[in-house]
Amino acid sequence: MQASTRITNILGGGSDGWDVFNKAREMIAAGTPVTELSIGEHDIRTAAPILQDMHRAAMAGHTGYASIPGVPALRDAVATRVQEQSGVATTRDNVLITPGGQSALYAAHFAVCDPGDTALYIDPFYATYPGTLRGVSAHPVAVQAHAQDAFQPRAEDIAAKAQGAKSLLVNSPNNPTGVVYTRATMEGIAQVCRDHDLWLVSDEVYDTQIWEGEHLSPRALPGMAERTLVVGSMSKSHAMTGSRIGWIVGPPEMIEGMINLATHTTYGVPGYIQDAALFALELGPTFEAEIAEPFRRRREIAHKVLSRQNAVSMVPADGAMYLMLDVRSTGMSGEDFAYALLEAHHIAVMPGESFGQAAGGHLRVAMTIEDSRFEQSLQTLCGFAESLIAKQ
Repeated sequence: MQASTRITNILGGGSDGWDVFNKAREMIAAGTPVTELSIGEHDIRTAAPILQDMHRAAMAGHTGYASIPGVPALRDAVATRVQEQSGVATTRDNVLITPGGQSALYAAHFAVCDPGDTALYIDPFYATYPGTLRGVSAHPVAVQAHAQDAFQPRAEDIAAKAQGAKSLLVNSPNNPTGVVYTRATMEGIAQVCRDHDLWLVSDEVYDTQIWEGEHLSPRALPGMAERTLVVGSMSKSHAMTGSRIGWIVGPPEMIEGMINLATHTTYGVPGYIQDAALFALELGPTFEAEIAEPFRRRREIAHKVLSRQNAVSMVPADGAMYLMLDVRSTGMSGEDFAYALLEAHHIAVMPGESFGQAAGGHLRVAMTIEDSRFEQSLQTLCGFAESLIAKQ
C-alpha cells in the first residue's frame, strides 16, 4: 500500500528547512545549553487574564461543538478590527474563524486553486508556504525578491510569472526578512493582480508589529477587496500561539465556501478558545502594543550592536519579530554559518536558505529572548563573523 502523491509531495522531495533548528533541539535534549534565536515564539506566555477567561468559558460549559464559522460575537469583533485598521467595510459575513493562521492559509488556497493551478509566492518565504500550496495540489512558483532591494518584491518580476497563474501569496510585515512592504510595492502587487486576474492571499499576522512606516492591507486598494483573502491570527498580536486561533477575511461568497470546507475538515474552533480570543481583542490596541514592545526594544538593541562592527549588516527591519542579517562577507552560506555558530557558541539561528534561494548568505534571527541575553548573543554572532573574515 502506498500513500497518496499529495501527502508524499508536500515537501517536494526536499528538506523542510528546519535542519539547524532540529540539530539545536537534539543538543538541548542531550544536555547542552543552547541559546535559541530560531523560532518565532514569544518569550512571554499568554497573559493571565486571557487564560482566566478561557478557563471561565470552559467551566461555564462552552466545551461542546461551537459555531463552525465562528462565534458571532468574535466574527463581529474581527470584522470591526479589520475595518478600523484598513478602512474597508467589513462584516461578520466577511469573516471565517480558523484554527490559527496556518489553517487559514491552507483554506484560502484550497478555495482559490484547483489541482494543477499555478500559485505564486514571494521568495524569501515562510517555510510552510510551498508545502501548503502543494498540499492543495497547486503548482508552487516562487518570485524572487532581491537583497539589493531590501527584499521589496518588484511588480515586473511578479508579472513575468503571472501569465496563467491563479493566485499570489504575499506577507507583510514579512517573515523572515522583517521588511514592511511600502505603498508603492503594494500598489504594484495590486496592479499585477488586476492585470492578470489573480487572487491575492495576504498573510498579515504581524500587522501589530510595525517599527517603521505603516501597514497597508492590499484589500484596501482599488479593485482589490473582491479578489483578496486576508489571513490574520491571535498568535503574534496576543502571544496566543498555542491557542490556534486565526481568521480569513474575504468576499462573502468565498467565506461561505470555506465554511463548507471547515465543516468537512476542522469542524470549527473550540468555543472556550473563541471566547478567550474575543476577550483578548476587547483589551484593545494598548494591549497589542504591550505584546509588541519587547521586539521594538530589541530591534533598537540590534541597531546599537551592529553599528559597532562591519562584518554583519542588517536588512531594514521595519516590522515583525525577526532580523535578517547578511553574513556573505564571511564567504560562507547562511546554512554553513548557522551550523558553525551552533557548534562554536551554541547559538541557534535560522539560515536564510531555509526560506528560499533569495536569502542565501543571510540568517534569520528571532528577537525572542530577554534583552541582555539577546544583546550578548548578537555581539557573539558578530564577533564570530569577524573571526571568520580574519581567517580569509
